[in-house]
Amino acid sequence: MEKNQTIPLEDRGFIQIKGDDAKDFLQNLVTNNMEKVSNISTIFSSILTPQGKYLYEFFILKTNEGYLLECEKKLTLEILKLLEFYRLRSKVELLDLSESYLSLVISLEKFKEINKSKIIKGLTTTYQNDPVYIDPRNEKLGAKIVLKMENMHQTIVELNLEIIDKKNYYDKGFDLGIPQVNLDKLKDKIFGLENNLDELGGIDFKKGCYIGQENTSRIKLRNKLRRRILPIKKISGEFYENDIIKYKDVEVGKIIIEKPFPFALIKIVDPDLKEFNNIELICGNSKVKILKPDWV
Repeated sequence: MEKNQTIPLEDRGFIQIKGDDAKDFLQNLVTNNMEKVSNISTIFSSILTPQGKYLYEFFILKTNEGYLLECEKKLTLEILKLLEFYRLRSKVELLDLSESYLSLVISLEKFKEINKSKIIKGLTTTYQNDPVYIDPRNEKLGAKIVLKMENMHQTIVELNLEIIDKKNYYDKGFDLGIPQVNLDKLKDKIFGLENNLDELGGIDFKKGCYIGQENTSRIKLRNKLRRRILPIKKISGEFYENDIIKYKDVEVGKIIIEKPFPFALIKIVDPDLKEFNNIELICGNSKVKILKPDWV
């Protein structure tokens, strides 16, 4: 992105979480540490099953009212329902604000114009009382302003921004190996670590208990991670969800997200990813390549 470009993400959902028990409520559920969330720090986190399987991911921002959870919009109601299930007697209020707020992606240069500081993942400031944060997963994804929809056009004018296609943002995420669209395809199919939550700063291994913590820690400490979600490039033909990827007649992966940005669950050991990374592989009736991000 160039300095004065911006991308409105109307496909992001928002859940307000407030009340006396809001912080403790979230701390007992999510994979990251709520102690890190403040007016100057936003985190990336997730909710897992008790077995450590991936369910949902989101950003958590601190607000004057409590906390704001930003997620893929089409999953907002599912996440809200799950939070309600775990709420029990906690003094917590949950509210869907998805129709009132949106995320406005801006460049790191524009962020530095708003807040003259070092570029640090998760660093958070405000513009006209709206939170602005650098993506805590990877700073190459830029920053976001979270604002009310009716304030969008005024903010764009004040910051001298030009709207560009959101495909630019999701293309960048794909290049970095970060799935952001159709995340429901991952639900309950993979472990949280297989979705790279550790590499993206979404898990705090030093915090106390959370749902799925025991199995997640065991996989990490015993070095049992054998597969990861990685982006896939089509070379020829067509592939579909659940198609098997083979290297020398050995199964090395399976398509999990078919489109628009395809990702597959890929073996990283036995055989080692280095053996078949960036070479043509057979996938159903197609040929594909695995795109290995720098951080793998």
